Amino acid sequence: MAVPTLLPCDGCGQLASAEHIARRLQRLEWATRFRPIHIQALLLAASAPEADSDFLYSPKSSFTGQVGTLLTALGISTTRKSSEEVLADFQKRGLVLASLLECPIEPGTDANEAGALREHHLPQALARIRRSLKPKRILVVSPELQPLAPQLTESALGCPVFYTFFATSRGEFASDASELAAFRAALPALAAQGT
Repeated sequence: MAVPTLLPCDGCGQLASAEHIARRLQRLEWATRFRPIHIQALLLAASAPEADSDFLYSPKSSFTGQVGTLLTALGISTTRKSSEEVLADFQKRGLVLASLLECPIEPGTDANEAGALREHHLPQALARIRRSLKPKRILVVSPELQPLAPQLTESALGCPVFYTFFATSRGEFASDASELAAFRAALPALAAQGT
């Protein structure tokens, strides 16, 4: 019987099984379908959520939890809309939600290991943002990315970078009115209407 070989995932740097790679490719397929041609704002989180139902672009997304709060902050209603209609509205505004680590952090990984993993994967993530995504602005929404602020700069990414910290350290988006106002202020016309 062959022993499965684990290789580093190019989306997160973690040692990955075939299932891990398959999940990453599925998430990429879902996100690519609703990627705008010109990205007005890249909302950058620390890592992808563990559950597919919490992943914005998943057809299984219930638009609750952090995704629901994000959509509410952007003024995107989910009431009586299909997931395709909601994601088309998000796309029309020129928005993309992406993560520095394109995969969830493996269960049991402590905060220091997760931080080291993000720091190690940062050069690949920066290259992807500069060469592939090419956003007009980046909004860093996860406080876990604060230690990387010296590397997450306009000169490194080729566009202005704003730190909104619209997410708590548990990965859930905050709902405090002042945080929502700061988040919306970083998205000038995009929060209220399409581009």
